[in-house]
Amino acid sequence: MADNSGKATSKDQQHPLWSSDRQLVNTLLEAQPTDFHVAELARLYIRYQDFPGARDIQSDLKKVLTQWGFTEETLFERSRQIHQIAQVYKGRGSQREDWS
Repeated sequence: MADNSGKATSKDQQHPLWSSDRQLVNTLLEAQPTDFHVAELARLYIRYQDFPGARDIQSDLKKVLTQWGFTEETLFERSRQIHQIAQVYKGRGSQREDWS
């Protein structure tokens, strides 16, 4: 949890995928909102939205959301449209779901 100043408290946890997700978030911060990037933003947003820690990733995901002109609602709506039209993760282990 964060205190009122937004700083991490001793109850914060380290997410086991933080390192690989941190690299992806760094990419998203510099990327344009392609279908793949929008799907990745939505996936990571879900993963971290209620996670008690990884405040840096949570903050940067919100920053990407703002940069791309999305709200949480419009991000998820667009992501659902993308997944209905195309197989975004084709060739990337698409048989495996990784939402946790």
